[in-house]
Amino acid sequence: MDQVYKSEVNRDVPSARRAEFAPVAIGPFSVWPPVVLAPMAGVTNWPFRSICRRFGAGLYVSEMITARPLVEGRAKTLMLAEFGEDESPRSLQLYGVDPYYVGEAVKWLVGEGHVDHIDMNFGCPVPKVTRKGGGSAIPAKPRLLANIVRAAVQNAGEIPVSIKFRMGIDDNLLTYEDAGRIAEEEGCVAVALHARTAAQLYDGEARWDAIARLKQRVQTIPVLGNGDIWEAYDALRMMRTTGCDGVVIGRGCLGRPWLFRDLADVFEGSEPQDPPCFGEVADIAIEHATLLSDWAGEAPAMRMFRRHSSWYTKGFRDSAKLRSRLMRVTALADLEEVLRSANSSEPFPPQAMRVPRGKTAGRQRVSLPEGFLENRLTDDTPPLHADAISGG
Repeated sequence: MDQVYKSEVNRDVPSARRAEFAPVAIGPFSVWPPVVLAPMAGVTNWPFRSICRRFGAGLYVSEMITARPLVEGRAKTLMLAEFGEDESPRSLQLYGVDPYYVGEAVKWLVGEGHVDHIDMNFGCPVPKVTRKGGGSAIPAKPRLLANIVRAAVQNAGEIPVSIKFRMGIDDNLLTYEDAGRIAEEEGCVAVALHARTAAQLYDGEARWDAIARLKQRVQTIPVLGNGDIWEAYDALRMMRTTGCDGVVIGRGCLGRPWLFRDLADVFEGSEPQDPPCFGEVADIAIEHATLLSDWAGEAPAMRMFRRHSSWYTKGFRDSAKLRSRLMRVTALADLEEVLRSANSSEPFPPQAMRVPRGKTAGRQRVSLPEGFLENRLTDDTPPLHADAISGG
């Protein structure tokens, strides 16, 4: 078991002592283990959250919902904002660039009794977002950031609000310490830092030292760390080395929702269980695809599931050939037939534990609107058209 679950990176990381870590407080919610599912566009809809939640407790946040189309009642956005009947607490990530629309969206969510927690996205590095002044560009304008956060907190009432952000635009413009300060001052209940800049995208290693600096800067609310948690012992190592209060799990759980079970084990002071063999992985994948089909319809679900098929099978023997067949699947029955055709007893490959899943593109020169950084410390004007993106 040790050979499977402790890679060379974590070979010398000791197991947790039961009293070493504490639940993380997200407003009135005591989250144990101190683990949060990262919102991922096109991924963390309620079928995926349901699968992850089955493996372990924690806080499971929806994929990003855009404020303006939510206020305008667009059907796709309303669908993405749905929760399963048994989801609790209902945690939704909201994206917005204009304090008015953010306030109205929060007012609607709270007034409808739709959410128990709101997390705000100020970390999206995607060019189509930053080139319009949204996402990870917003913290470069601290007054605008403060106005947006204030609009959310004031309209949320008793519903707790947290924010998630990156280190900054690039190494020449780091904004995360100011973002943490603003979150404290405006009444957020927690902050989460993805320890990369927007220029890094998902390249290289996350810089956990930034999480440690943010923890020193932010004294009154929990600080959560995000970046490069590929196996459960990474979470222990992050919390011990940075002093952060909890961890945010992103790409590490793609195709491996049982990572949440492993995290629950290590935080309780136990060794993780053996990973599932291919037949068990196939069972999980089929259950996931079935939930997705029930939610979105079979044909759309099969298209949406293609990326998950790649993640679930990654690292197994002859997986490239298997994925080639899975990419052509159009029905649940066909998906099951392809997955059942592989060797069900094949063990999970240890070398696949730390293979990156999801986005792996290299670095970028961050696209910003012309003149965006002029007077950035005093300018609080919402960027035009930066909220005209999909609700994810």
